[in-house]
Amino acid sequence: MPAPVRVLHVIDSFDLGGAQTALRHLVRATDRARFAPEVAAMHGRGVFYEDFRALGVPVHSLSPQRWLPLFIPALAALILRRRPQIVHCHLFGANWIAKPLAALLGVPVRISHDQCNDAVRYENRAARWLDTIANRLSSHVCAVSGSTREFLLQHEGLAPDRVSVVYNGVDLERFDPDRAVATRNAAQPVVAGVGRLHPQKDFSLFLDVAARIAERNAAVRFVIAGDGPESGPLREKVAALGLANRVRFAGHVSDMREIYASADALLLTSRYEGTPLTVLEAMAMRVPVVASRLDGIAEVITDGADGFLVPRGDVDAFADRVLALLADPALRKRITDAARKKVETTYSAANMTAQVEAIYSRCLAA
Repeated sequence: MPAPVRVLHVIDSFDLGGAQTALRHLVRATDRARFAPEVAAMHGRGVFYEDFRALGVPVHSLSPQRWLPLFIPALAALILRRRPQIVHCHLFGANWIAKPLAALLGVPVRISHDQCNDAVRYENRAARWLDTIANRLSSHVCAVSGSTREFLLQHEGLAPDRVSVVYNGVDLERFDPDRAVATRNAAQPVVAGVGRLHPQKDFSLFLDVAARIAERNAAVRFVIAGDGPESGPLREKVAALGLANRVRFAGHVSDMREIYASADALLLTSRYEGTPLTVLEAMAMRVPVVASRLDGIAEVITDGADGFLVPRGDVDAFADRVLALLADPALRKRITDAARKKVETTYSAANMTAQVEAIYSRCLAA
């Protein structure tokens, strides 16, 4: 048997985020007979550091702080020591720094994983230029949605045969509603919000919707699972809206199945997204989703069939959809049955990993 191909995944940090979750699913599902993965973060030891160690792969933190660029010599030393045949970069920092370094040090295959049409690239010409230059050094780019692929083709000039859509995938065995202990209370339905407390996720809008729902149904409770830079302002807004006894901040939750098992609906009010794993996890756990009508989400959810899509920022439309779901058990069952079937068919971690491994093999052969 040939030795497994050495794959070094490089990501900006081990902090809470969808890219980190997607990478964890990818590493967990990797065929270890064919590929030997290890994971390096440019800086820090966030909440995912121990998660990756638990997968039984080498894990590296290249610098203690973001603004202390020890990650450059540390990554160079790691590449020279481990001699990976593939360097797979996740998020902007890894793409802008690790990719050129891997090319300079002769790594034969360099993969980018592009998670969304980030506002940074729309609004910052320098960031778009950096990303364009770095992506020219890619053997291949994995885009998590068709809209992300179109962005790369139109705005960064990449050749169509060098960019593939690889939808994020969820671990169906882990996120199995039949294995979770449901803790829902019909008398006090729960609407969940999941993600980093960051402007991208727009939890301020989530709270506006929560206030509108609370005006019409006094029984509904809300839980926000996640942490981030907006934690303080959001807590202040909860108090200002008079929702202190209705909204619970759960912080970082290591086992998201507990949140989904207690939720009657997932509310996603993001400003922009790729293919958010939160949506896929909720669909897998039979939790109905009401989300902003954004490019990547609209590729996953068929409005009215396996979830609901709402014009971004429309507080009344969000509230109407959530309340309709909470009031109609038959509607919830129809939506969640279709959602679970779609995830099983298209959005499993096994499917995602098989696509990535096929890209690895093609690039190595070339």
